[in-house]
Amino acid sequence: MSLINQSATDLLAAMQAGSVRAVDVCQAFLDQIQQHDTTVRSFLQVDSDAALAAAAAVDSRRDAGEPLGALAGLPVAVKDLLCTEGEKTTCGSKMLEHFVAPYDATAIRKLKAADAVIIGRTNMDEFAMGSSTENSAFGTTTNPWDAAHAPGGSSGGAAACVAGSMAPLSVGTDTGGSIRQPAAFCGVTGMKPTYGRVSRFGLVAFASSLDQIGPLARTAADTALLLQTLAGHDPQDATSANLPVDRYTEALEQPLAGLRLGVVQEHLGDGVDSEVAAATQEALQVYQKLGASIQDISLPHSQYGIATYYIIAPSEASSNLARYDSVHYGYRCDEKAVAAEVREEREALLAAGQEDAARQVDSNLVRMFRKSRSEGFGAEVKRRIMLGAYALSAGYYDAYYLKALKVRRLIRNDYDAAFEQVDLIVGPTTPTAAFKLGEKLDDPLAMYLGDLFTVTANLAGLPAISLPCGLSSNGLPIGLQLQAPPFEETRLLRAAHMFQRATDWHTKSPEL
Repeated sequence: MSLINQSATDLLAAMQAGSVRAVDVCQAFLDQIQQHDTTVRSFLQVDSDAALAAAAAVDSRRDAGEPLGALAGLPVAVKDLLCTEGEKTTCGSKMLEHFVAPYDATAIRKLKAADAVIIGRTNMDEFAMGSSTENSAFGTTTNPWDAAHAPGGSSGGAAACVAGSMAPLSVGTDTGGSIRQPAAFCGVTGMKPTYGRVSRFGLVAFASSLDQIGPLARTAADTALLLQTLAGHDPQDATSANLPVDRYTEALEQPLAGLRLGVVQEHLGDGVDSEVAAATQEALQVYQKLGASIQDISLPHSQYGIATYYIIAPSEASSNLARYDSVHYGYRCDEKAVAAEVREEREALLAAGQEDAARQVDSNLVRMFRKSRSEGFGAEVKRRIMLGAYALSAGYYDAYYLKALKVRRLIRNDYDAAFEQVDLIVGPTTPTAAFKLGEKLDDPLAMYLGDLFTVTANLAGLPAISLPCGLSSNGLPIGLQLQAPPFEETRLLRAAHMFQRATDWHTKSPEL
C-alpha cells in the first residue's frame, strides 16, 4: 500500500518503528497535491519547502533519540481561518487576502508542539459562511468523488484533501455542520467536539457561541489521535472548559454491548433521500449486531433548528464582522477614487443649488468604510450581516434574537431529556448526498436546509461525529451522524470506531 493510502495511525507507527521517514511521508502527500489539486482545489496555500524542512527536523530528532510529540512527522492540513504566525490567514475572503497573522492560534501552537508537519491551508466558504465551498473569494473546491458535485462546506477544502489522499489529517471548524456535512459529502470522518473542548483562541470568529474547531480524517482512530492533541483547557479562551481530557485513543476498542442508541424518526421521514434513509437503516442493523440497542426518541423542537440558527449565527456574525473597517487591517478600496467620487457628488449638488443635500454626502472616511466593506465581502457574507443586523435592530431584537435564544434553550432541553433514555443519538448527517455545484447558489433557503440535522448540535453545544455509511447509486458518499452528551467524545469515538471495525465504507476512496 502506498504511503498516501495509509491511515495516520499506521503512518505514525511506521515512522516510530523506523520503517519510513517523515520526509518520505511528507513528499508523498506533496506529490499527490501537485498531481491532483489543480482539479480539486482543496488548498489555498502549500509551502512545500517549509513542510519538508519540518519533516526533516523530525527525522533528525528521531535519529538522535530525542523525545518527539504525539503527531511527529504526520502531515496536517489546516483550514484557512486559524491564525498562523507569519502566514496569510485569508478566511477565503478578499477582505483578508493580504492579512498576515502576527501570532499562532492555540490549535496551531498545539500542532507544532506535537511535531505535526503543517502541509498547507485549505479552502473554505468565506468566513465559514456556506455549505458548498462555492463562496470562497479564491475559487471553488470540487468533490474528489465527482468534480461536478460540491464537497460541502464551509470546511470543504479540509474534507476534500483527506478524501483525495492529499493529507492524512486536517483541521476544520464547525458552526452549524461545517465539519460534519463536508465529511459526509466527501466520505471521511469528521467530528465537532463539545463547545469549549478545543480552544478557539486565534480562530477568526464567525459566530462565537457556536464555532468549534475539530478534526477530519479517514478513520475514527485517526480522528481520536488528532483530537487528543487539539483538546484541552486554554486560559486565553474564556469559553474553554477547564476539564481533564480523556485518553481518546485508548478507549476505542471497548465493546458496544449495552450501548443505547436513539433514533429520531423525523430525521428519516419527509425530505430525506431514500438512499440516505436506507443506508442509515443498514447502519442501525450493524450497531444491533455489535450489541447496541435501538429505540425511538423525540426532539420536538429540532424542527425549529434552522430558523433558530439562522437568527443567532448571522446576529453574531454581524457583530464579529463589524471589526473589518479597513483601517487596522483588511481590504481597503482606492481612497483617491473615493475622494474624487465624494468631491464630484458634492460639486454636482452645489451646482444644482442643493446645498442641504451636499452637506449630507458621506465624508471621505465614511465612504471608504462603506466601499471597502462592499468590495471586500462576498454576497453570502453580506446577506448574513444584513440578516443579523436586522435581527438585532431596535424593535426587532425581542421578536427575533431574544426569541431565538429561548428556543435554543428548548432545543438543549430536548437533548438533555433524550440522553436520560439513550447514550447516543444516531441518524443521517445530511438529507441527501452531495449536490451539484451551482445547484443551490440561487436558492439560499435550499442551501440552509441541508444543515437540518447538524445545526442543533451546535445550538446545544454537543459533540457530534459523521462517518461514512454507504454510497448513493451515482457513487457519492453517504454520512451517518452520531451525537452525544456534553464532553462524551470518548463514547462517540468508540461507537464510530467499532462501526468502522465492522464495515469498510471508510476504506473506500475516489479515483481522482
